[in-house]
Amino acid sequence: MEFIRTPDERFDNLLDYPFAPNYVDIDDGQGGTLRMHYVDEGEGEIILGLHGQPSWSYLYRKMIPPLVAAGYRVIAPDLIGFGKSDKPTQRASYTYANHVFWMKSFVETLNLSGMTLFGQDWGGLIGLRLVAENADRFSRVVAANCGLADANGMPEDIAPKLHQLLSETPALPLLEMLAKLAGPIEDRPQFMYWVRHCDAHPDFHPAEVMKVALKHCSDEEYRAWAAPFPSEEYIQGARQFPALVPIIPDDPAVPANRAAWAFFEQFDKPFLTAYSDSDPVTKGAERRFIENVPGAKGQKHTILKGAGHFIQDDAGSELAAVIVDFMRNTTTGRLKVRPEPRKGGEGGRVG
Repeated sequence: MEFIRTPDERFDNLLDYPFAPNYVDIDDGQGGTLRMHYVDEGEGEIILGLHGQPSWSYLYRKMIPPLVAAGYRVIAPDLIGFGKSDKPTQRASYTYANHVFWMKSFVETLNLSGMTLFGQDWGGLIGLRLVAENADRFSRVVAANCGLADANGMPEDIAPKLHQLLSETPALPLLEMLAKLAGPIEDRPQFMYWVRHCDAHPDFHPAEVMKVALKHCSDEEYRAWAAPFPSEEYIQGARQFPALVPIIPDDPAVPANRAAWAFFEQFDKPFLTAYSDSDPVTKGAERRFIENVPGAKGQKHTILKGAGHFIQDDAGSELAAVIVDFMRNTTTGRLKVRPEPRKGGEGGRVG
């Protein structure tokens, strides 16, 4: 698999990101390896924080210090194609199945267990599949501003119409696209405008998306969001992600996601939702988890006021407090104590 690496100097002296880099070589699924970067801070029970599109582990900079201070170990990897991780150059390399496989290789290579998943956006789409397919490695789940799309309730015969609508949806500039995303459905699902903007608009760039989507983005923070992506060839994973969400019934990921839902409908480990009230993308998606996951019953599900889609950045300290309260009140009795650090790839820690 052909890939590129963002030059290290792009990440020098980023605002509020003092964390030491860790790297591990994972199976690329084609007989080779890819290098994945991750933040690994603190001691104690593991919180695995997965970011989404088009962000990277910088999204967790406000949450890591309070979670570490509360006695937890926070591991925040950069998904393949993002942050300091390797970036395959071909769009076709970025499939939903590959992303799940790469994360499975990550947790297996580092031999992580006793984890609490925190997944937002694609961190939820990937992370929830990871839990469903590797249940013994996880003790709890926190789902935040995410879903587990499976074209639920859509008849199979609507697929051709939806494919046609998607093909006819224009690739609009960012602000026009966001206006459509927040507007009435009219003749097509709003999400299709996001898919087409990322897929085909020449001015798509992750840092521009983050600047518009966040409550606050300084010039230094903008530099951090732009750091992983110095040119077009580095953003192929970010361009591809929205098109992978299985919103059409004949999408190849639908069967696996429906199987994951069947798993979670029997999942009795603690399951918390922590969503924001100002996210046009996933607002209301928490209800399906609350109503259908046994482990969600009786939990203190949270809606954080004033936060947008990137809840870790908009309300990082408040969100960290929610997670700490949840974990302290759902002790599993299977806490994993990390052994003496050993190398995991280049600069990594295992266990």
